[in-house]
Amino acid sequence: MNDSSYSLRALALYFLRLGALGFGGPIALAGYMQRDLVERERWITKDEYVEGLALAQLAPGPLAAQLATYLGWVRGGVFGATLISVAFILPSFLMVVALSAAYLRFGGLEWIKGLFYGIGAAVIAIIARSVVKLAKMTLIKDRLLWAVFAINAGVTAWTESEIVWLFLASGLLLFFLRGRPTGPLATPGVSAMFPLDIVVTGLSGAASNETLWRIGLFFAEGGAVVFGSGLAIVPFLHGGVVNEHHWLTERQFLDAVAVAMITPGPVVITVAFIGYLVAGPLGATIAALGVFLPCYLFVVIPAPYFKRYAKNPSISAFVSGVTAAATGAIAGAGFVLGRRALLDAPTVIIAAVTLLALMKLKKAPEPLVILGAGAVGLLLRGWS
Repeated sequence: MNDSSYSLRALALYFLRLGALGFGGPIALAGYMQRDLVERERWITKDEYVEGLALAQLAPGPLAAQLATYLGWVRGGVFGATLISVAFILPSFLMVVALSAAYLRFGGLEWIKGLFYGIGAAVIAIIARSVVKLAKMTLIKDRLLWAVFAINAGVTAWTESEIVWLFLASGLLLFFLRGRPTGPLATPGVSAMFPLDIVVTGLSGAASNETLWRIGLFFAEGGAVVFGSGLAIVPFLHGGVVNEHHWLTERQFLDAVAVAMITPGPVVITVAFIGYLVAGPLGATIAALGVFLPCYLFVVIPAPYFKRYAKNPSISAFVSGVTAAATGAIAGAGFVLGRRALLDAPTVIIAAVTLLALMKLKKAPEPLVILGAGAVGLLLRGWS
């Protein structure tokens, strides 16, 4: 049994620390929660953890943030879920905002370009490694899931965007083949509240009210429809940010993904970097709220009813199909980004060495590996 003597404050302090120091992406963060909260402190029971993980996989949005929200709900209801969500997300959000300000101020300098020349190549290696890990964990030797994976990877690579209906179709395919049950079953402009242009100033100057609303709607859509780990949102963001709205260039988008990789906490916090480049601090805040609010609601609203359906075979089948689709989309996004990041022989070598280091040195911290790649890029290009 879990120890009920601890306070919600202690749990919030734990997630504040995890958000500030937890590197490695959603799979690693979920592993830290199991190790610390279930095995060491015994604050959360194994069943509660497994239920939270299942709900996080079923609902769209970033997996680690949703798991944290559910564990907060288990111990403190809606207030606990809100407190833990803020504690987990806030540290990485503040770090990304600071990095965004530095990037906006110094992004034109050659040493910054050189740094991200190497980091961009390293990010491709990390995406490739994540795809391999996700495939081993979720697809195993299931031929149908591998087919779903391959189709989604090919479509994402070809269209350079995420096809939401294909995700849903993948889930429904598994549902009908393996899990179908036998029985029946007018407002003022936002920027008017902030008279200082600096609050909404990005790469292209002060953002308009229309741009701020578009940012909110776009990132809310991402938080509401994207399944899987934090990297699963990359193809969706690429299609909208680069191809549809033209807010960022390919290089700037890759830099945004790199910033998320070198900061702790949820990988999806990259949206704050994108929002900052488009519309300054307010844009970063709107983007982060847009992504995390839907995932928060997708946990808090169904949580009271989820226990009775968590092990339903129909739900499990749908989740497996969506997960396979999300893994395929990540692979396709990695291919698209790789074509832009691997510009020449040095970047190919940096990516290969990074991938080898991550595979052989299993305890190597990803942020240190990425910063090392950035240092190499700086030496090769930044000072030329």
